[in-house]
Amino acid sequence: MAVWVPDEEIKIRSNCPHQPPATSHQPPASSLSTIITEAHYCQFSQISTKETMDTRLSLFPLISTILFLSFLPTPSFSRSLATSVRCNKHDYNALMRIKAALHNPYHLASWVPNTDCCDWYSVECDSTTNRIVTLSIFQANISGQIPEAVGDLPYLNYVMFHHITNLTGTIPSTLTNLKHLTTLRLSNTNLSGPIPSFLSQIPSLDFLELSFNQFSGSIPSSLSSLANLTDLHLDRNSLTGSIPESFGKFKQPSLSLYLSHNQLSGEIPKSLGDVDFNTIDLSRNMLQGDASMLFKANGSTEGIDLSRNHMLEFDLSKVEFAKNLQHLDISHNKIYGSIPEAITGLDLQYLNVSYNRLCGKIPQGGKVQNFDSYSFYHNKCLCGSPLTACK
Repeated sequence: MAVWVPDEEIKIRSNCPHQPPATSHQPPASSLSTIITEAHYCQFSQISTKETMDTRLSLFPLISTILFLSFLPTPSFSRSLATSVRCNKHDYNALMRIKAALHNPYHLASWVPNTDCCDWYSVECDSTTNRIVTLSIFQANISGQIPEAVGDLPYLNYVMFHHITNLTGTIPSTLTNLKHLTTLRLSNTNLSGPIPSFLSQIPSLDFLELSFNQFSGSIPSSLSSLANLTDLHLDRNSLTGSIPESFGKFKQPSLSLYLSHNQLSGEIPKSLGDVDFNTIDLSRNMLQGDASMLFKANGSTEGIDLSRNHMLEFDLSKVEFAKNLQHLDISHNKIYGSIPEAITGLDLQYLNVSYNRLCGKIPQGGKVQNFDSYSFYHNKCLCGSPLTACK
């Protein structure tokens, strides 16, 4: 708000270089008390200007120091420089080749050149050696084939390409370079061709998953030579032929074997009776004949699924159940006889014996009656709860 100054004061104050411009517009009478004389105003302005200059000069060293410090590396920045050499240069180069072979997908956006690969997404470095030990790529919008450069990461112990529907081609033979590899998971992709026998040249493998793909042809018998193998998943492919006789020679106890949803045919090798399976799933194939060798009283089997082979045929009343058995599905076959009374002593979580040729009274007790009629119907002459009473 402008302050009214008498006309005579305007002439006097015009000599003061630091004063604000005066105005001759007359304010109300109450504003007259705010008029500052020319002498006091000029003196005040000169003092204020001097103090401002002195303050700026006194702050100059402080400002210079702050500017200097702002260009120094912070502790976190220093640490990043120190850790930027963790990534082994050979591993770094291999990862760059993998990224290029996969057409530089967005999923690998963290794989930035000249940065520490131990900090990248989808990989993991050993905390001691700093070598890449894990390559895990899943649910990614990636097209192409598994890069051969994966085999140039010699310390990998875990490799996974999972749920990548545009991943095509075959399994590269360079994987045999991975002498420390324990887990290989290539699942839910469009990989095709035969399952390569050279996988048996990775002796350290204990977990092999090739399920939900387009693999065809027969199962390599050489896979049984993998002495450390505890889990083998070949289910949900287009595999043909018979189950290799050599699969009765797996070394590890409590092997889990998944061969379901294929087109396997022929009889189940009797040699499989020599293996104490933890879980065996042969469902939804075209297998035929006897499967009773898979039931062992002194075994540790927890799950058996033989369902929907339609041609399996044996006397169920003569089999003995492992005490650990929790999952049993033999539905949609030609299995005959009666259900053994010993089934009432099992801690069953799932049971299905429907669509067979079973007869006799359903054992009463234990967890058997926890299952509804669906688990028992369409048999030749089963009766008793949960079906109709026996006559």
